[in-house]
Amino acid sequence: MTHLSTTPSYDQLPIIDLSAADRGPQARSLLHAQLHSAAHDVGFFQLVGHGITPDETARLVAATHAFFRLPEADRLALDNVNSPHFRGYTRTGDERTGGSRDWRDQLDIGAERPARAPGPDEPAYWWLEGPNQWPAALPELRTEALAWIDRLSLVAARLLRELLTSIGAPADFYDPVFGAHAHPHLKLVRYPGSAGDGAGQGVGAHKDYGFLTLLLQDRVGGLQVQREDGRFHEVPPLDGAFVVNLGELLEVATDGYLVATNHRVVSPAGATERFSVPFFYNPRLDARIEPLPFPHAATAPGVSDDPTNPLFAEYGYNELKGKLRAHPPVARRHHAHLLAPTPA
Repeated sequence: MTHLSTTPSYDQLPIIDLSAADRGPQARSLLHAQLHSAAHDVGFFQLVGHGITPDETARLVAATHAFFRLPEADRLALDNVNSPHFRGYTRTGDERTGGSRDWRDQLDIGAERPARAPGPDEPAYWWLEGPNQWPAALPELRTEALAWIDRLSLVAARLLRELLTSIGAPADFYDPVFGAHAHPHLKLVRYPGSAGDGAGQGVGAHKDYGFLTLLLQDRVGGLQVQREDGRFHEVPPLDGAFVVNLGELLEVATDGYLVATNHRVVSPAGATERFSVPFFYNPRLDARIEPLPFPHAATAPGVSDDPTNPLFAEYGYNELKGKLRAHPPVARRHHAHLLAPTPA
C-alpha cells in the first residue's frame, strides 16, 4: 500500500508573480492568495514579474564585479570606518552578526544626501543620513547603484501595497512613512569562500529589521532559510527572481501574523566566490510604525520577543542599534558616546 507523504517540500520557496496584478481580477485574486500564504506561513518567497529588465540587472552585476576587482587600496580608500554614517567598504571579517564575524566584504550604499550631524536635542539616528563613498576609478558604479535603489524602491512599494491588500488591510496604510525621505539601503556583497577556520559563517542567522528585503543572488547559492521544521534549508537560485523576505517591522505591525524569518548564508566551499546584492526597503528614520488594521488581527499569534534585541517605536533607533552592533570599528571611532560602558 502506498502512503502519500505529508512532509512539506522545502525544495524551493513560494514563487510570486507580481505582474499578475495587471492581468485582471481573477489573476490578481490568485496573486493575493499566494502572497498572503507566503507572507503568513513562510516570510520568504521568490519574486518574478517585477519589471526589472535583464539589462538593468546585468549592468548592476557588472559594476559590482568591477568594484571587487579594484585593487585593495582603492577599496580600502572607501573604508566605512571613515564615515560616521556607516557608508562605504567593510573588509572581510569586520562586520558582526550575533557577535561573530561575517566572512564577506561589502560596500554599503544609501540615499545620497548631505551629511547630517544631529543637534543636542535631536535623535542620534540622524547620523545615518549622509553621503556615500564612491571609487573614483569606477564612476559607473554610482550611476548603477543609485538607479538600482530608485527602481527597487518602486518595486518594493508596489509589492507592499499588494501584500497589504492580500491580508485585507488598506493598501496605502504605510505610504506616509516612506516617500522622499525614506531610508533605503543597498549592499554590494562578495563572499570570498571559506574562512579556513571551519566556522562557515558567511552571515550569521538573523532577521532583517525593516519592511522588505529584495535580494539579487548569483548562481552559487548559500542562502538558507529557517522553515517550519526549525531547520535551515537552502534557497536554490532562480534566474530572474528576487528572494524577498519580510522584516521585523511588518511582524510587529501585524502582531506576528506576518512573519520575519531567520536566515543565514553559509560560506561557499574552498575559494569559490559568491556575489549578492540585498536591497532593504526601509521607512523614514523618524517614522513611527503604527499597528496595521486588518481583519485577521484577532488571530495574530503575537510577536516573538527577543530580550537581547528590543524593537523601538521610531524606526531610526532600530537601524542605529543594528549598525552599532554590526560595525564595531565605526561605532568606536565616531559614536563611542552611544555605546554601553564596558564593565571594569
